[in-house]
Amino acid sequence: MTAPVLLLALAMSAQAQAPAPPGGGQQRDLKFTREPAAPVVKPGESVTIPRSYALVVGISEYPKLPPQGQLRFPARDAAAIYAALISPEGGQFPPENVRRLIGRDATLANLREALEKWLPSVSKEDDRVVIYFAGHGFVSGGKAYLAPYDIDPANIPGTSYPMERLGRVIGTDIRAKWKVLLTDACHSGAITPEADTRQINASLLQLDRSLFSLTASRDREQSFESEIWGGGHGVFTYYLIKGIEGEADENRDGVVTADELGEYVRVNVRRDTQARQNPTAERGSYDPNMILAYNPARAPAAPLQPPKFGSLVIESNMDGVEVFVDGKSQGIVNRGKPLRLPGITPGVHVIQGVRMGYEPDGPREETVYPGQETTVTLRIVIPRTRKRSAVDAFNEGMEYYQKGFEKNYLKAAEFFRKALNEDPKYSQAALYLGRAYHALYDYDRARKAFEQAIAIDPDYAEAQASYGGMLLDVGDLDAAIRHLTAAWQRDPANSLTPALLAQAFTRKGAYEEGAKHAREAIRLNPGHAEAHFWLAEALRFSRRCADAIPEYQQYLKLSDFDSKLAGKLNYYVLGYLAGIGRKKRAAQTDIWRELQFMANFGLCDCERISRRFDAAAGWCQRALRLDPADLYAHYALGLIFTEKFNESSSAGYLSAARAHFEKVIEINPDTGEAERSRAYLARIRQVVTQLSAGGAAP
Repeated sequence: MTAPVLLLALAMSAQAQAPAPPGGGQQRDLKFTREPAAPVVKPGESVTIPRSYALVVGISEYPKLPPQGQLRFPARDAAAIYAALISPEGGQFPPENVRRLIGRDATLANLREALEKWLPSVSKEDDRVVIYFAGHGFVSGGKAYLAPYDIDPANIPGTSYPMERLGRVIGTDIRAKWKVLLTDACHSGAITPEADTRQINASLLQLDRSLFSLTASRDREQSFESEIWGGGHGVFTYYLIKGIEGEADENRDGVVTADELGEYVRVNVRRDTQARQNPTAERGSYDPNMILAYNPARAPAAPLQPPKFGSLVIESNMDGVEVFVDGKSQGIVNRGKPLRLPGITPGVHVIQGVRMGYEPDGPREETVYPGQETTVTLRIVIPRTRKRSAVDAFNEGMEYYQKGFEKNYLKAAEFFRKALNEDPKYSQAALYLGRAYHALYDYDRARKAFEQAIAIDPDYAEAQASYGGMLLDVGDLDAAIRHLTAAWQRDPANSLTPALLAQAFTRKGAYEEGAKHAREAIRLNPGHAEAHFWLAEALRFSRRCADAIPEYQQYLKLSDFDSKLAGKLNYYVLGYLAGIGRKKRAAQTDIWRELQFMANFGLCDCERISRRFDAAAGWCQRALRLDPADLYAHYALGLIFTEKFNESSSAGYLSAARAHFEKVIEINPDTGEAERSRAYLARIRQVVTQLSAGGAAP
């Protein structure tokens, strides 16, 4: 029997107008009265999370569909699902194991590759596999299809993904420990007839009888999306996210199981839509206790009674206020446009509203009652003012900081500390203090300063990005990805953040994700040199040297400035992008030289692989001018000159190869390259002996 697959939230959003939320508790006709399941994990026990993979797909705009076929929130849904899956207090998926196809990336070809090649190639019998799809579904010729970004309504069978095929892939090709299909089949009645809706839902429910299959609605119902759910979500997906974050943990053991998530979503969706949308489960031979999410912080010492759910309605007197509930961002609230957060566990919750440049409202405690709405009014009224002495100290620190080099960073840190002592709420001073310590390799102090900046202003995207950059340097790549993702969600127009994400994923070996983020950074800013560099690295390690070479060359072109200037450039611009374990910080010239070296070496490696040895030798020799003691460049030149000898039988190439292999051993005799260099040297000695004796070179 084929092992199960976790197929989470196959969500197809729509533009259908959502019903207004119920006006009072008496209209909510469902009572949560069933007995809670026995805990999956007992107090004090640990939980083992299986290796996990996910495919997250979200499509809001379809170029070939009419205006009434365009959707509002699938891309936002997909981004929120991704954040919930990679959260250490949610799905606990390694970020490099989650592939995203959002918007124009969600083509039919990419969907096929991810479903039919990537997932089957990586998944094993004991794994979890998640697939989330937010978009349209259609019927043609009596068969149901998922609609990719490039669907042509005039040729649905040829430009869409058949659900029948999806069933075969899930049932036979993708292996994993658990299998769950959650389908948010939200259709616009203007483009999808009722009969098609019924067939699409029926097809999804019948994909594989071994699934725990949960669709967003019954076969003749539409699903709804609206701003009333968390500022803009499909109602089904909104409750999936809340459930994964822990609200579905009915028995309070820290684990969200399939049964718990299904019941939580069913109760809340039906209540919010006044029973116009009814999530429906097709129960197969699934494990009802499969772990969909785990948050140990939510597990008390003893089981609690099952909660009934309430709602928070957040109002604000100002636009652009970010709302935090129990320390987690819930979105942005604007004046006159409340943010509604249903499905909240009853009890005391900590609420805070923040906006850059103002004193926050909160944190303060608010009580949520079962079956009721709790309205919280945030008042952001006090502009944050700075003491003149603090501002003067900060400005003086910036003068030193912008000069670069170790002695100036030390002086800058002194003034930034002084500014914070004068004004403990000076988040900019904390940010630049963190950057100065980062430049000095003082990672413990840098971490504390970055965390202080974020604690002062939780919506400080620049601080999140800087902290993520520091975490890249210390090798905490998963935490870096989480902070960088948070920064990107707050400031999606900043090209630096996806460039840093490109580095993080490339260093984790997730080269496709690395390349995707690098391309996004280049789209935002074609002149972003380091984005071209990390795109080249991702392509080279993916064995796509033909594509990598022009990206390396573009990086070198864009970064071709006087190296003396590098020490004066802002650290934030050139910093954080070297990584790869080379510690030459505290002088930006070193960062510049580091990336220059790596680009030249990358070109050398690609040309060598392509057997263009003369070009390869030139690039490696340029790399060694930047770093004469690099073992790998010497080893590559040894290989190159060996190949040149094989082509020409010129003894001069043997002499050059021998010199570079000897240098490898001198630099580090304990590496694999050194061991192979010894073997090459032994062979070179044999050949030299034969040549000296007048024999033919083999």
